[in-house]
Amino acid sequence: MKTGVKKIVLCADDYGLSGGVCDAIEELVVAARLSATSAMSGIPAWRRRGQSFRGLVKQHPCDVGLHLTMTGQRSITKTHGISIDGMLPSIGRLTRQAFTGTLPVESVRDEVRAQLDAFEDVWGGPPDYVDGHQHAHLLPVIRGVVMEEIEARYARGSVWLRSCTEPVGAAFQRRVGFSKALTIGAFGTGLRASAARRGIPSNDSFRGLYDFSDRLPYREIFRASLQGGGERILVHCHPGRVDDELRAIDPLLEPRERELAYLASNECGEDLRAAGVTPGRFRDIGT
Repeated sequence: MKTGVKKIVLCADDYGLSGGVCDAIEELVVAARLSATSAMSGIPAWRRRGQSFRGLVKQHPCDVGLHLTMTGQRSITKTHGISIDGMLPSIGRLTRQAFTGTLPVESVRDEVRAQLDAFEDVWGGPPDYVDGHQHAHLLPVIRGVVMEEIEARYARGSVWLRSCTEPVGAAFQRRVGFSKALTIGAFGTGLRASAARRGIPSNDSFRGLYDFSDRLPYREIFRASLQGGGERILVHCHPGRVDDELRAIDPLLEPRERELAYLASNECGEDLRAAGVTPGRFRDIGT
């Protein structure tokens, strides 16, 4: 590798959501276009695919984390006061509960523990990091429980926590996804500092946000995500192959196919080289 190439974490969310999503992410891991993926441990495809994926990762190393899922899917535990008939709430409802003080702490704790247990049962070890589906790990109560569990369960500094805050000036210059970056960044205010006090490392730049429309080619969105400073950069994405399993449980469909097509393309490799970056694991970007 030539001198001056910077390593960034290039992370695909939602491993385990469906067979088609798992297929896409595995292809990109083998192609070295991803350096991390976040697994939804409460969904059947994780239990079906996790052990074989572990074998693949031994041959093609990448970080695998827990994609804590508190919205839109079935819970593992009863989650009293959160779920309705076993179905976790929308992000809007969960956010209202979190900010009005009506989110039951013990129900959150039970579900976080159960999802960590489900990850470890399949993976045979701890996650490399924790983040959240629809960024729910940023919310009051949930963020506190997540940090407490990481601190209690794992060796200090061994498990990272995703920060979703980007400096406002940097997000503005990038333009793409600016309003979304402001909103999500506001929810994440203080998370990185709180994590640091507990000895939990995190990224200092979070990129890849957009509205999932086809208004802009995904290549433009991705190239914008590679621009700007930051010492510990994380770019997240949602590649996948749309199958019946995915259609039945998640509304995000065509954007996954568009992201996959670009990330697997020669153009993606060209854009990474032009930006002077390459996918790297969390330990590669330092603490």
